[in-house]
Amino acid sequence: MDNNYKGVIIEESLENKDILKDIKIISTKIEPVQEKHKTPWVKQWTLHNVEIPENKANDVAEILSKALDNKHSWYTDFKNDTHHYIIFRGKFFKVARNSKTEYAKAVKYGLTLGIPDYQLDFSPHMKLWER
Repeated sequence: MDNNYKGVIIEESLENKDILKDIKIISTKIEPVQEKHKTPWVKQWTLHNVEIPENKANDVAEILSKALDNKHSWYTDFKNDTHHYIIFRGKFFKVARNSKTEYAKAVKYGLTLGIPDYQLDFSPHMKLWER
């Protein structure tokens, strides 16, 4: 059973991009920044679809939490069938995918950083109007 984690890392969210050399990038897409992104300090988002081996997920989450931009609030995430890593600057959550409570903690933390609620859409258990 493939229990590797899959997710998206926005290159522009990283203060230190060196970690990308150590992560398997499956594909990359570039999107022009739009008003809804609320990131006027960058012109585009470079979206890397990544795959992270299960046995390296904790280490990668730790490194990403240190590599994220410290001037702006971003998060990145990756998941497999059972767990979901949600990573903010200086902190990350490893959430059981069936736990509404654990997801709620990660969403609430993201809101305290000023991340717009519609961007904190990683929980399969919560709709925006429940927050």
